[in-house]
Amino acid sequence: MKKSVFFGALTLAGLGAGVAAAGTLDDVKARGKLNCGVTTGLVGFAAPDANGEWKGFDVGVCRAVAAAVLGDATAVEFVPTTGKTRFTALASGEIDMLARNTTWTFSRDVDLKFTFVGVNYYDGQGFMVPKELGVSSAKELDGATVCIQTGTTTELNLADFFRANNISYEPVPIETNAEGQQQYLAGACDTYTTDASGLAATRATFENPGDHVLLPEIVSKEPLGPLVRHGDNEWGDVVRWTLNALITAEELGVTSTNIADMSAAPGDNPEVNRLLGTEGNLGEMLGLSADWAKNAIMAGGNYGELFEQNIGESTSIGLARGLNAQWTDGGLIYSPPFR
Repeated sequence: MKKSVFFGALTLAGLGAGVAAAGTLDDVKARGKLNCGVTTGLVGFAAPDANGEWKGFDVGVCRAVAAAVLGDATAVEFVPTTGKTRFTALASGEIDMLARNTTWTFSRDVDLKFTFVGVNYYDGQGFMVPKELGVSSAKELDGATVCIQTGTTTELNLADFFRANNISYEPVPIETNAEGQQQYLAGACDTYTTDASGLAATRATFENPGDHVLLPEIVSKEPLGPLVRHGDNEWGDVVRWTLNALITAEELGVTSTNIADMSAAPGDNPEVNRLLGTEGNLGEMLGLSADWAKNAIMAGGNYGELFEQNIGESTSIGLARGLNAQWTDGGLIYSPPFR
């Protein structure tokens, strides 16, 4: 299992170094389109709708970056990636950034040579089981068959949890969430394990969601967020501060509905003015237009709007903010200042 997580580290590092030297920001501007790596399909986070248009929380981050850089939130090519293919796609330059339920870990940062620009969802690994199984705790899963995506941190966490609790399991390897859902519903595995948010999103698509329960155990830390290649700091800054702009906008009360008025008539909050480009030269520092952050926020709303529209409690996914509340509300979502 360890091999699959670190597969191709040296190759990826070598590929990434060559691509980064070219300057991704200039490449995206010249191409007129952002190539953004996403999951193969996880409702609420990244999935094509009935018309083939990509929607979701992670999709919103991609569109915000496209709007910041190109002034057009639709100038995005979404590239579906699996747990195994996502890192090769980023290192090789096939995609400019990855926004795909990907956990920030030491080895991915240091060994695979990627730069995580922040966290857009604080998560943890959980377990889903059919209600009829009669299980109320993951510690009762001794001897269970477990659907598990290969090439993920989930594999190692699963092994650690069962070993620590002196219980055994039989893995049922899967490549994509769609395959995992199919296998789980077909009874090929007793439980499906992945990030708790992913389980909630998957369960929401079931014909009878109430027939399945998420067990109480959260067995890991899974800080999920967008990432870019090492060695291209200019591009990393653009993606990092676009995410920060969405977070800061929510904190400062800037929304997709009031942003036009706030830009047209700057108020007395200097950080809001700097964020929206009516004061200072933050856009110039990034190599972008003065209204880069305004464009990013208008693409789909601030962080809170993106959360509520795609995965919040009013959606079928039904996720509470929890750790993903603003720091001012007791959560972990926090942006450095715009100054």
